[in-house]
Amino acid sequence: MKVLIAPQAYKGSLDALEVAQAIATGIRSIWPDLELDILPVADGGEGTVEALVTATQGTYVESRVEDPLGRPVTARWGLLGDGRTAVIEMAAASGLPLLDRSERNPMVTSTFGTGQLIKAALDRGAERLIVGIGGSATNDGGAGMAHALGVRFLDAQGKYLPRGGRPLQRLHRIDASRLDPRLHGVEVVVASDVTNVLCGPEGASHVYGAQKGATPRAAALLDRALENYAAVIERDLGLAVRDIPGAGAAGGLGAGLIAFTGARMTRGVDLIFKAMRFDEHLDGVHLVLTGEGRIDGQDVFGKAPIVVAERASTRGIPVIVIVGNIGTGHEACYDHGVSAVMSIMSRPMTIDRALTQTAQLITEAAVRTARLIDVGALLSKSDLSSESGGSTPHVGSRLG
Repeated sequence: MKVLIAPQAYKGSLDALEVAQAIATGIRSIWPDLELDILPVADGGEGTVEALVTATQGTYVESRVEDPLGRPVTARWGLLGDGRTAVIEMAAASGLPLLDRSERNPMVTSTFGTGQLIKAALDRGAERLIVGIGGSATNDGGAGMAHALGVRFLDAQGKYLPRGGRPLQRLHRIDASRLDPRLHGVEVVVASDVTNVLCGPEGASHVYGAQKGATPRAAALLDRALENYAAVIERDLGLAVRDIPGAGAAGGLGAGLIAFTGARMTRGVDLIFKAMRFDEHLDGVHLVLTGEGRIDGQDVFGKAPIVVAERASTRGIPVIVIVGNIGTGHEACYDHGVSAVMSIMSRPMTIDRALTQTAQLITEAAVRTARLIDVGALLSKSDLSSESGGSTPHVGSRLG
């Protein structure tokens, strides 16, 4: 039997490869002769670099950049196996995990470090760039990113604006004459599952500002600042970015990438699954095991494990999702190819303790999953209307 193990990261705990390895450990303990294909997946957020580098046999690169508050940090990105495509996660340089909760303040946080990552990719000769833009700590419309690539943002007195979202309310002119010319020959693709526009009630500031530390008053100010930013972009660059779906992703970084790098937006999970040739990994597979930290009703809107299930179900392959937490509305996932959901929480414990034991809990859940499948195989071979003697070997030994 061939099993595909294709989980997403458990945010704040294990990356996708670590989750996959923990599942594999449990499965192999019951079915030692299985053929396993380990394929970490992502949807444009955390784990995008790892998923694409692993799937294409690429290489990792580390660059010294600035975090959202301008402090030095080492960020990892990837060069894919084709030798011409670079993949970065904006969160590696400009993400919430780089800040303590008390430091979250989208008025001042900047995407400058993300621009430095793009520059590093250009320095390595990248001809194509995939940018995952989940998990941002910023609301500066990508102005910091553009600044790192040579764009100047000026107030009415011709002075440079400081970094952050708040100064954009004073933006008067954009000088893009020094934008890195190498961008003209590079294809930039933005991987995101966010379709919010830049401004307004459904824009970056009002929808996502609170999780980045913005009060309602601050969110209103930031929204006005992005309104001004969009107006100046349209006047000085001739591009109307305000109402483009996805422009509000990552605090408006979507808009900045469109305006300054000519990027095109695409649903992250579709881009990533195509790049990693996901459907080819389903060939000859009998069972798919995927997973994520939490499953709920929102998963059906493009989360990686559900896309795994949807694609597997078209071939009649059963899919089990191993999760840390089962949330409200998760039942909707059963209409999208999910066969069963298995929680790793088998006994009462605090969240802090669970986070320190996540790998072990995942392995234990994989063991339970395999044993339950064996029970199903036994029942499928039994005559349930009468007792049957003898024993039936487990699935792994029968089909491995």
